[in-house]
Amino acid sequence: MAKNGLSRDLALRIGLAARAMPGIEPKTLLDALVEEVAMPLTASKLKALGADQLKSGALSTVATENLEQAMKFLRGEEGVSPRFAEPQAYKDGDIPGSIRVALASNGEDKLDGHFASCEGFLVYQVSSTEARLIDVRTTDGAADAEDKTVWLVDQIRDCHVLYVVSVGGPAAAKIIKAGLYPIKLPDGGHADEVLTRMQGVLAGSPPPWLAKILGARPEDRVRFESGEDDAWDQKEEKAA
Repeated sequence: MAKNGLSRDLALRIGLAARAMPGIEPKTLLDALVEEVAMPLTASKLKALGADQLKSGALSTVATENLEQAMKFLRGEEGVSPRFAEPQAYKDGDIPGSIRVALASNGEDKLDGHFASCEGFLVYQVSSTEARLIDVRTTDGAADAEDKTVWLVDQIRDCHVLYVVSVGGPAAAKIIKAGLYPIKLPDGGHADEVLTRMQGVLAGSPPPWLAKILGARPEDRVRFESGEDDAWDQKEEKAA
């Protein structure tokens, strides 16, 4: 990851988009993007961005056709071969009763990553009725970080749950300290399979830790009678 906080994927998108607009330097475009959506720049923010939002300031003289082409690059629709599934637009409040879930991934829509060495985190907003990929956070900058584990945790600090194929004890302790609930699934799987099970938990009687996140009343935080809660507790113990 570059010093400005951009992943290689986003830096490439911005470079290609600037090239599509004669007379516009990548830094000029970057400044315009930051002014419009603020840092950190993410794939989901660029996906939700409209051409009209950039048609001002230094970009006000850019021809419409050039700006539209640039937007395709920014959204990842052209010019970039995505390593991961494409995020969908999202804003807070779109999915009531939802939690934010991160999956350690090495590409596409798979849970197949070890926490310390995965290529990125797939970030989903999940409710009992919907699971939406809202962001992909690559780990390109981890190798340059002073504390790799802290850097990785910072990328997903806004999430409630983290799925991994494996994670070391010291790293798991830092994840838990940051307020995330780590769950190990050694066999991995596709995101939709993993999240379908999570949705079933959300639709039923969530275990206390999850009910607390969802804002359920203490008297409603009942434990599973089917043994399902024990499975969650076992995963917590393994991750810890």
